[in-house]
Amino acid sequence: MRIEVTAEGAGPTVVFLPSLGRDSHDYDEVSALLAADGYRVLRPQPRGVDGSTGPMTGLTLRELATDVAEVIEHESNGPAIIVGHAFGHYVARMLDVIRPDLVDGIVLAAASERNFAPGLSELVAKCSDLSLPEAERLACLEQVFFAPGNDARIWLGGWYGETQEMQRAAVSATPKDIWWAVADAPLLDLQADLDPFRPESSIDELKNQFGDLVTIARVPNTRHALIPEAPEAVASEVDSWITSLKR
Repeated sequence: MRIEVTAEGAGPTVVFLPSLGRDSHDYDEVSALLAADGYRVLRPQPRGVDGSTGPMTGLTLRELATDVAEVIEHESNGPAIIVGHAFGHYVARMLDVIRPDLVDGIVLAAASERNFAPGLSELVAKCSDLSLPEAERLACLEQVFFAPGNDARIWLGGWYGETQEMQRAAVSATPKDIWWAVADAPLLDLQADLDPFRPESSIDELKNQFGDLVTIARVPNTRHALIPEAPEAVASEVDSWITSLKR
C-alpha cells in the first residue's frame, strides 16, 4: 500500500478526506486557507487516485481508515482533526473507532442522514458516469451537489470509477453500527443547508444521539458538494470550532 499526500502549512494537523470517487484536489482552496491560518493540512489521496496504490477488492472501512492512520503516524504531528466530506466522514468515524488516540475531533462535512433516500445514490452514479451526455450529468450535479448559482461544471471531471466502486464495496462490507453508533471525539456537524442527503427533518439527528459532543453549523446556499461551493465559509467554521476545542 502506498498513499500520496499533499501537505501544506505548519501547526496542528488537519486531515481532509474526499467524497465518494473524488480526489483531494477538490479542496485546494479551503486547504490553502487553513494552512494560512496556522494548520498543517494533509490531503491523502484514496487508493486508485494519482500515486495512491494498494489492494482494491476485499476491503472494509477499517482498511481505508488504517490508510489514514498511517498517514498521521508518518507525519508524527498527531493527533489530528479529521475533515470527512460526505463519504469521507464514514472513514473519519471509523478511524475514531479503531485509533481514537489519533483523533482530536471530526468535522462531518455534508454528512448524510443515517437512512437517506435510495434514489440519491443513483443520481450520484449518473454524475460520475462519463458515458452519459454532459448535459444530463450537469443536471444531476445541480440537483444533488451544487446549489443555485454555484458552478457545477467544476465537477464534470475529477471522478475515479475504480475508486468509487472500491469505496462502495467497503461500505457494504462494514456493518453501519460499528461506526455510526460510536463517538469518542468531538464532532462538528457542518451541514449544507440545501443538501438532499440531509433534509431539515434530520438536522438534529447526531445531536440527539451524542449530545454535547456535537456542534451543528450550517452553510447557506450549498448542497452536497459544500466545500468547493463555499471554501471561505467552511475554513472559517472549521477554524472557529478548533479554536473552541482548545478553549
